[in-house]
Amino acid sequence: MRGPGTDRGRLLLVLVLVAAVTVFTATVPLLRDWFDLRVYYGTVHTWVHHGGRIYDYRVPGTAYGFTYPPFAAVGMLPMALVGLRLAIAVSLLVNLAALAVVLRILAGPGWRRQGWYRWALALCALALFEPLRDTFSFGQVNLVLLALVLADCCLLRSGRGRWAGVGIGLAAAVKLTPALFIGMLLLARRWRAAATATAVAFAATGLAAWADPKASRFYWTQALWDTSRVGRLDYVSNQSLQGVLARLGHPDKPLWASVVLITLAVWAWRTRRAVAAADWTAAFALTGLAACLVSPITWVHHLVWVLPSFALLARAGYPRIAGALYAVMCTSVVWLWFDDASGVDGFLGSNIYTWITLGLLLGLPTGQSRADRSPLSRSAKATAPAPSAATPTAIPASDQPEPSSGPVAAATGTVLGPGRGRGLARRASSEPTGSTRPAASKPQSSS
Repeated sequence: MRGPGTDRGRLLLVLVLVAAVTVFTATVPLLRDWFDLRVYYGTVHTWVHHGGRIYDYRVPGTAYGFTYPPFAAVGMLPMALVGLRLAIAVSLLVNLAALAVVLRILAGPGWRRQGWYRWALALCALALFEPLRDTFSFGQVNLVLLALVLADCCLLRSGRGRWAGVGIGLAAAVKLTPALFIGMLLLARRWRAAATATAVAFAATGLAAWADPKASRFYWTQALWDTSRVGRLDYVSNQSLQGVLARLGHPDKPLWASVVLITLAVWAWRTRRAVAAADWTAAFALTGLAACLVSPITWVHHLVWVLPSFALLARAGYPRIAGALYAVMCTSVVWLWFDDASGVDGFLGSNIYTWITLGLLLGLPTGQSRADRSPLSRSAKATAPAPSAATPTAIPASDQPEPSSGPVAAATGTVLGPGRGRGLARRASSEPTGSTRPAASKPQSSS
């Protein structure tokens, strides 16, 4: 469907969409009341001002406390200098800045060609994306970690890989899941980048051990292995393979380990093919998908790691598929099975974000860096008239996708789609921690 043909019509459409998105986010999804940020804030203040221990703090009235490696607490020390409201404001600004970095990297050098209208549509679509909504509402760090990791992707993709690995190393020191990207560097035989990432991760971890030796000892010997500190494995928000097995009543570790090994084998095979084609964006996207699948707990807000996959799908010439999958992840549909995930419908519906992640891992197109990046760019080259002496033509500096490709196409293709999921989200269960009700006192996230 073609959009308005005038700037006035486009501005009017954007204003209508902004109003609709505002109403949607204010009435349909659960507002998480910055629960995770309050965990970080309370932990740091207890540690600095009251001599408490990092892993002893609990949010009043809940059983949830700090679950990250000690370096994360060190990185959050500036919170000890400000009040909670200012910390919330800074969190929003940091997440917005991280989102801008992510979009800039995924859009590539041609980001200016998208124009204000497409970027406005993309931002409206992003505001509907459930993992992104929850990241902002929880006050989470997912976007910051994604930006750090994609910065290394940008360095490797551009050939300026001298500092590649620093972002991955810092992200892995804050949360363990991004450590899989070090494995990706090893698969790609980027030994220097892998060594840099490992050294940075160990240096950051060592700094935390120096700052609080007891907390580091407790985390690496006890807290790391205690998944009950994070939440229930069978909670519907856990969209990892372990979550699927737990909801089936089979949370035993040998079965989960077997599934994880198979998933990692598929990831390694597909990632090596992507690297062989010099398609670093695909390699990073596949690694983010695999990390979400093999992690014992992957809350819905962790799934911001699938954003590069949607960008890749659109750039490879599959914007409708990207739009359809993106729309599903805007609906909060998994919460329909909050109370009861039994039966065939529960198996399929309560794990639908996992199925999307798994499908992307298996079917994400790779090799878009060696060939033309999309059918549109190929057809444009095939039909372009030869330059004449009377009409000199500028030669492009690089083979970049056409303006209609990139993450913006994936996002704008779903601006109208998520509206169909509002009814689904409204019919979620009456349990206070569900997706459509006021903020619960014990939401299943502090990680």
